[in-house]
Amino acid sequence: MCGIAGIIGRAPGGREVGNDRAPLAILAHRGPDDSGWVAHDAHAQHNAVHTLLLHRRLSILDLSDAGHQPMVSKDGRHTIVFNGEIYNYRELRDELQHLGVAFHTGTDTEVLLQAYRTWGSECLRKLIGMFALAIRDDERRVLFLARDFFGMKPLYYVARPDTFAFASEIKALLDWLPIQRTVNSQRLYEYLRWGCTDHGAETLWSEIRQVPAAHYLEVPLATFSSPLPPGTGPGVAPIRYWNLPKDQIDDISFEEAADRVREIFLQNVALHLRSDVPVGAALSGGIDSSSIVAAMRVVEPGAEIHAFSFIADDAGLSEERWVDLVAAQAQSVVHKIYAEPDQLRADLDDLIYTQDEPFGSTSMYAQYCVFRAAKRHGITVMLDGQGADEMLAGYGQYGPARLSALVQRGHLIDAIRFANNASELSGGRLKLWLQAARLLLPAIGRRLVERWLMPGWLNARWFYDRGVDMNPATAPKQLVGLQSELRHTIAATSLPQLLRYEDRNSMASSIESRLPFLTPAFAEFVLRLPEEYILGNDGTTKNVFRQAMRGIVPDAILDRRDKIGFATPESRWLTVLRPWVEQALASETARGIHALDVPALQRDWQAVLDGTSSFDFRIWRWVNLIRWVERFNVDLES
Repeated sequence: MCGIAGIIGRAPGGREVGNDRAPLAILAHRGPDDSGWVAHDAHAQHNAVHTLLLHRRLSILDLSDAGHQPMVSKDGRHTIVFNGEIYNYRELRDELQHLGVAFHTGTDTEVLLQAYRTWGSECLRKLIGMFALAIRDDERRVLFLARDFFGMKPLYYVARPDTFAFASEIKALLDWLPIQRTVNSQRLYEYLRWGCTDHGAETLWSEIRQVPAAHYLEVPLATFSSPLPPGTGPGVAPIRYWNLPKDQIDDISFEEAADRVREIFLQNVALHLRSDVPVGAALSGGIDSSSIVAAMRVVEPGAEIHAFSFIADDAGLSEERWVDLVAAQAQSVVHKIYAEPDQLRADLDDLIYTQDEPFGSTSMYAQYCVFRAAKRHGITVMLDGQGADEMLAGYGQYGPARLSALVQRGHLIDAIRFANNASELSGGRLKLWLQAARLLLPAIGRRLVERWLMPGWLNARWFYDRGVDMNPATAPKQLVGLQSELRHTIAATSLPQLLRYEDRNSMASSIESRLPFLTPAFAEFVLRLPEEYILGNDGTTKNVFRQAMRGIVPDAILDRRDKIGFATPESRWLTVLRPWVEQALASETARGIHALDVPALQRDWQAVLDGTSSFDFRIWRWVNLIRWVERFNVDLES
């Protein structure tokens, strides 16, 4: 796990490498064990261009100097900087050796470099892992960049007529290049209205883009050999190399599916335990994290397992008894983490700086505290359960999606039975039917729809003037069917932002977070199963996975019908922090954010305090945006 950065088109010099605001300094938390850089100087006779590749290393596999990056091939034609882990590097190494490839280190970095030299971009589909990489390929005269299947590892870039720069984190680009700190108004709307960030190629910053999950870029080096006309860029476009499956398996029994799910999952956990440093796990007490901890014990019976759990100081949110149950069964050492509102306030600026962009709720702070505690206890690698909810229908929104599909297909009796059995998924039978109807029926009345899309606390004119689409790709829409909803949350809504939170929170403590649910093999199997295998006819979420874990995870965990996770008592926390919230809402910064109607915000906030309006995450988004604008000196008016 590391931090990477690079630039093409400007002569590299000391400012880019040694300055305390250059990427090697800004990304130090991502790789405290080593750092390095390689500059390719310009040689006109070879039509070369200035290139600088930089790397910060967190040593996980082969802790020797052999893992130093940038790594250059023996013939000097390929140079790689790589962030992530390739879990099947041993198997790929064997395959490459059979093809005659010679290796000089025991690192997954060298395996990745040789895989690219042997198979080109086709090597990506062979990988099991999380990765963001850049390879200067002097044979093909391109800079090759790629990001893993689900977007677990970040990769941002800026493309200009005379410069192409990339980095693992936005802050490294902001502090390295003279970037105008203007906002992407479409993304701002999507964050404020829907709480959604991180999907696709755009970011909340107007000039900074990201390589989307399961895509690669090829930047021609010749582009920068001579100046381009003003207003043009290198013209790079992401190329997709992998897709979520859409076809369905029809000839497999539920028992066969459960056996196969168990097999793949245990294989995943075994691969994710490959490490030369201590490995622990995040344990919330839910099905996903409990399954990981229990599987760690099955895969490595003699291992010392350390689990880290956030314990909310709210009886309705605390999962302490479930944590204790799993820890006892797996014979793991459990470390319990607690937090108070004043701690959040003290850490908020650091948390906002860590995340680069606003985030959806304070549950991210719980995760931040868990990783910080793991670091204090000497853990360098953590396993976590991100992605399971999006693949296995762990959220309440999946109930209406399945119900709407049954109605659309004319299976009315089955729909009624499902609604009767699964009503708790969406807070009651009536609410479940209403949400399903919203997916099936067109909106009635443009004024009503616009009011729903543009609440009073947003300045509608500000967004209209900037051409913002009020019904963007991330908004709730007529996605009929469970499979469609699962793919939507994996690609566009829930998972992309959770992966950003996971990466930044873990790397802030120099910890590598590994996610065993997120492998192509697991996704390609689970997402092709019949819908009732994922979300049962009785409303059981993660249906086939629960069955797969029988005998490994305590039945009491597998029989849980509630879902909490690393939840925080956000409503009470913000009420306790009332003076701080009101100071933010009344600040000069808030008044300068013309996308918001500040008096409306203040009225809404007062209504929540008075009990005449319900609390929701919009309040956190307001405060988070205000503090983000202050922290990064964001310009929302240009």
